[in-house]
Amino acid sequence: MTTREDAADLIRRMQECFNSRRFDQAADLHTPGFFSHPLGVAGFEAGREAWRAVTTRFPGMRVVAEDILVDGDRAAVRSVVEGIAVPDGDARPALFEIFRFEDGRFAEMWGAGTGFPASAGPEDLVGQTRERAPLTAECGPASAVVPATPVPSSSRDPRSGGRSGPGGAGQQQ
Repeated sequence: MTTREDAADLIRRMQECFNSRRFDQAADLHTPGFFSHPLGVAGFEAGREAWRAVTTRFPGMRVVAEDILVDGDRAAVRSVVEGIAVPDGDARPALFEIFRFEDGRFAEMWGAGTGFPASAGPEDLVGQTRERAPLTAECGPASAVVPATPVPSSSRDPRSGGRSGPGGAGQQQ
């Protein structure tokens, strides 16, 4: 089992490899059978290709984890993306990723992004450089993510801080 500290350290090490453009060193952080659900492929080579494509388009891009939540062999990560110009008033790009760990390394990844300029998300850029399996709404690029439907205020439970139902699935954004 991966500890919370080990998982957070592994995520920060991966982001440091990305931010310093040491893509080859990041390969050691992934299991041989690592599977990227957004890219639909096994192995880290496709991830390395995605990193190269996105940093070619955005040479100043950096990824910084703001939240890392660990539960057992999985971690959810919310990262801000720096170095990509967005129009005034637009939200800064962000990545939302879930990782599964095995033997202290990344074994699987699911992810989505938001706030990227049109056709400039990591999965979109890789798709422009090679053919890949079709992406699904569950793990595809931000354009495939369906936003949550706001719950009318009359149906919210005031005792749950604005959330409705178990787990607050209807929380307004």
